[in-house]
Amino acid sequence: MTRPCIICVAITGSVPTRADNPAVPITVEEQIESTHEAFEAGAAICHAHVRNDDETPTSDPEKFARLKEGLEKHCPGMIVQFSTGGRSGAGKARGGMLPLRPDMASLTVGSNNFPTRVYENPPDLVDWLAGEMREYDIKPEIEAFDLSHIFQAAKMNREGKIPGHLYIQFVMGVKNAMPADRDVFDYYLHTVKRLVPDAEWCAAGIGRHQIELNEWCIAAGGHARTGLEDNVRLDRETLAPSNAALVRRTVELCEKYERPVASWREAREILGLRMPETVAA
Repeated sequence: MTRPCIICVAITGSVPTRADNPAVPITVEEQIESTHEAFEAGAAICHAHVRNDDETPTSDPEKFARLKEGLEKHCPGMIVQFSTGGRSGAGKARGGMLPLRPDMASLTVGSNNFPTRVYENPPDLVDWLAGEMREYDIKPEIEAFDLSHIFQAAKMNREGKIPGHLYIQFVMGVKNAMPADRDVFDYYLHTVKRLVPDAEWCAAGIGRHQIELNEWCIAAGGHARTGLEDNVRLDRETLAPSNAALVRRTVELCEKYERPVASWREAREILGLRMPETVAA
């Protein structure tokens, strides 16, 4: 298979701490350095959260602005994708960084259970976040924690609330949400191809399921997400030394299935993203 595989690195997230793995980057400067290494290893998308100095999550637009500026300087051309997830803030604060115009932003179009709480995504907030993404020319990454989220994303696409070709990510392995199950994965993929056949797709496997989902996606012609946000280990006994180490493991799977790793230019073309002016030539 010669279709390029886009690798997304989820560098930090809202949950892992240095106590889980000392390699988890917390400060903006640490995140830029970690992302640069992952970029050189083959990642074309950086999925970004920001943290306070005490490692708690935040939606602080100033921190996002500093991170975006640093990534554009040190990882020229890399796709910057901000998280609008619910652990970092509540209500419209979750989209307070969208006027910074990242290339992409995550968008969960429905609610579901998390390990200890409900991940709330009420329809009015989803519509507002989608509207902000249209306003600032940001491509949503649909994070599907449930089958209903795929149907809702397809509906919003038909209605013009999420215009263009969709990019859908299956999130599997979160406790109390969708398990990492191969039959479910195959049905998710069947549903996407039936409802939105022109969509691009990938999957995120949580914890030990990361490498499993990476392989399923790459073998089936999709894209892949890796990184310390979702998984802090290489195996049960070994902590991942860096985000780049997880990216390199994903690159090895691409080689196994004869999938070229998408460059940032190829990734932008596949996803229909604008080329940054400073490196477009």
